[in-house]
Parts: sequence; structure tokens; C-alpha cells
Amino acid sequence: MSHGARVIRTGVSSGGPAAPPAAASSSSAGSDAELMDGAYFRSCAGMLKVAQMISLLVGFISVNNSRWTDYSAYSYFQIVTMCDLVMILFFYIIHIFRIYRKLTCVSWPLAEFLHYLIGTILLLIASIVAASKSYNLTGLVAGATFGFLATILCVLSIWSSYKVSCITQSTSKYH
Repeated sequence: MSHGARVIRTGVSSGGPAAPPAAASSSSAGSDAELMDGAYFRSCAGMLKVAQMISLLVGFISVNNSRWTDYSAYSYFQIVTMCDLVMILFFYIIHIFRIYRKLTCVSWPLAEFLHYLIGTILLLIASIVAASKSYNLTGLVAGATFGFLATILCVLSIWSSYKVSCITQSTSKYH
């Protein structure tokens, strides 16, 4: 009975359950040789990231192509949506090209969780401010609506990453 340290894989950045030690050496050469993770495109997390990026981009374009009534409120909305879009694209690329396997010094599930937590709070604030300053201008209302949609999608990502990283760790501790 060994009581030493052990690694708990969460599945968030690992791409699935751990392979047995004998099969890991033979299958790792084939999976590392592939440049992209094709399964991540079709996964729930991958499609959720794409939906977030699309809603953020549509919200940004809607506000950018509208007649502005309050410059500071909408420039804040644009900055938050673009920063969120860039960070989601960054994590999407990390997963698609399996960079998390090469850079093991970073806790990718924790980094992604913190990004979504902070980004969602800022996006919610920006969407509320944009909605309150819209004055029934259709482009501004559409931008705020897509901002709220992106906020809901980000909350889903927070919930799924928390569920996978925390609940999986707590249940696998006793096995």
C-alpha cells in the first residue's frame, strides 16, 4: 500500500482518461505525431468556445457599426469583448494544437477557469452598461444582447470546468 504523491488528471486539458502504462508508450507516439486534435473541434467544450467567439464578435461588430451615444461606455464594451475574444481564441488554440502537453509548467485548467471567471464578470458589467446606455438604438441593443449571450455561454464554461476539475478530483481521491 503506497501513500506517495499521485497525479490526478481532470480531463479538461488532457483530452480524456489516462491510458494504461503499457498502452501509453505505444499510443503516445501516434497521438503526438498528429498536429491537431480533431476530436476537440467536435467536443462540447470546443463548440462552446466557437459559440462564445462568434457571439463576442457579433456583439463587437454591432456596437462598432452603430451610432454611439456614450463613447466611454461602448469603448469599454468593445475592449472587454475583444480581450475576451482573444483569450478564448488563445485557449482554443492551446487545445487544438495540444500545447498543454508541451507546457506542463502551467496549470491549464486553473488558468482557463480564472480567465473565464474574471472575463465573465467584466463582460457582464460591460453588457449591463451597454444595455443601460443603448437608448433604443438597434445596433447598440443587439451588441448588448450578444454580450449577455456570451456571458451566459461563459458561465456554462465556468460551470463545466469547475465540475470537471473539482468534482472529478474529489471522487477519484477515494478510488
